Amino acid sequence: MAEPTPDKKTKHGLAARLFRRFFTETDEDRAHEGELDPPRPFIEHFIDLRNCIVRSVLAWGAGMLIVAPFAPWVMHALQRPLAQAGLEGQVIVQGLDVTAGFNIFMSTMLWGGTILALPAILCFLAQFIFPGLKRHERNLILFVLSIGLFLFVGGVWLCYGFTLRLALQMLIAFNAWMNVPTTILEANAYVSIILKILLAFGLAFQFPLILLALGWLGIIRAETLRRHRGGAIILIFTIAMFLTPPDILSQIIMAVPMCILYEITIWLVRLRERLADDTE
Repeated sequence: MAEPTPDKKTKHGLAARLFRRFFTETDEDRAHEGELDPPRPFIEHFIDLRNCIVRSVLAWGAGMLIVAPFAPWVMHALQRPLAQAGLEGQVIVQGLDVTAGFNIFMSTMLWGGTILALPAILCFLAQFIFPGLKRHERNLILFVLSIGLFLFVGGVWLCYGFTLRLALQMLIAFNAWMNVPTTILEANAYVSIILKILLAFGLAFQFPLILLALGWLGIIRAETLRRHRGGAIILIFTIAMFLTPPDILSQIIMAVPMCILYEITIWLVRLRERLADDTE
């Protein structure tokens, strides 16, 4: 391969060295490859898997117990979008079943415990999987998981801070326009739809991460992503249509950031290709 020009070396030299250091296999890695995970009997791998599962279940249970006392506060937080939408006092979230409080309590424990225990569960999975991976493969997984956590939190924050408020305003206004005024919301149904929308936003923002991982592994090229940009935008708006409440504004709020993330993904994959070329 042709030697990079001095300008190119100056522009990408540091980035290329960092890329080579963290995301490529070096001669030192190959020299110590046999030390990563020495061959062991199958029963030892099975015992490690059992320990991973047991620890994850215990962490999940501990997370649910920690969240349980805060269930009333979580319920209050889930009703905050109504206040942000200016509907407090006009629309009341009310239990219409004698088991409504218990059902919401259990949902809060399950969802909250899962979220709280997720870092520990990922740590246990890493302890089980990482010994069989090379250094640069471990770095890639940590890199992708870090970005994935950031995108998930960003999607949930966007939904909780903006989308839910606007969606509730539009849906309540539409009900009034249809002469079906809404003054009482059934608690179980309200909590269920709020949690589903929050989760949908968090997971939807993982879509560019999948493309980034494929591009970082060299499976998809930036030119391919750029060539299929139109189809990707249509797919993003279609996904947003199914994952958001039935109002156009919520769909736009989800779809536009995803389109921006898609463009950023193209840029990052292209950057990876350039760094790989400089490394070679």
